[in-house]
Amino acid sequence: MRSRDISPHDFQRRARTLRWLLTDVDGVLTDGRMLYGTDGEAFKIFHVRDGLALKMARQDGIHVGLLSARSHPAVTVRAEELGVDRVMLGEKDKLARLKTFLEEEDVRLEQIAYIGDDLPDLAVLGAVGLAFCPADAALEVRHLCHITLNLRGGHGAVREAVETLLKARGSWERLVGQFVGS
Repeated sequence: MRSRDISPHDFQRRARTLRWLLTDVDGVLTDGRMLYGTDGEAFKIFHVRDGLALKMARQDGIHVGLLSARSHPAVTVRAEELGVDRVMLGEKDKLARLKTFLEEEDVRLEQIAYIGDDLPDLAVLGAVGLAFCPADAALEVRHLCHITLNLRGGHGAVREAVETLLKARGSWERLVGQFVGS
């Protein structure tokens, strides 16, 4: 993981004040490839570890939302499975949607982390308190983000981001403890 223009102390401070984690879908929760069946049906593949991480973020009091330019029924199903707090799909102007979201949720930009991977994410990544991207994000995105993750989109990048946030918040060990047993 590489960080740009943010000290460990500042990262920890921002992580502790987070109220929302928003993420793009294609290229972040999926690997960005598009698979079509013979009938034209599109398929999406999600990594199970990313899903668990989003649930863990919610357990630590971080609300989770999806903000994507594309809309797909599989994304809606996955969001319901995970208990995602906000699903904002089909949003061509992500920054405008983010501004509306701020008013709707009574939240400030610095209280939001966003994970994005491509050019349509640049404006949101540049606005939020913490900006993450997968290792295979577009070069312009990697240059803008606070944290470039080691993992690629659809291969556990969201898990890596959430784990990094929860460790900075001092919550990771406690949350992992629920899986250790008694």
